Amino acid sequence: MPKTELEFTHYSNFEAEPLNVEGLSQRVIAEDPDTKGVATRILQFEPGTDTSPNGVQIHDFWEELIIIEGSIIDLELNEEFKAGDVATRPPGMKHGPWKSPNGCKIFECRYYAKGQ
Repeated sequence: MPKTELEFTHYSNFEAEPLNVEGLSQRVIAEDPDTKGVATRILQFEPGTDTSPNGVQIHDFWEELIIIEGSIIDLELNEEFKAGDVATRPPGMKHGPWKSPNGCKIFECRYYAKGQ
């Protein structure tokens, strides 16, 4: 089943769900329950969050992101990314882990493309 239709609403209307690292949570705006990974969400890093326990991430779907508030540091690249920075990650691209000394909010769309 595809993502459901949604007209403008504030992202805070979606419950913050804790993830597997302390200080990391998500607010799922839309998802396809039949397709693992396909979702639109706000990913939230509380100040001091460190995703090192998750290691480098690799997955089989596309990700498109924009940092909407704060910043994160990619610990593999030793580079800080700030509000306004964007990324497109194809399936199989290595990324992370990250640290966010001051907190960060990221808008993220995940999807599968035909012919992958």
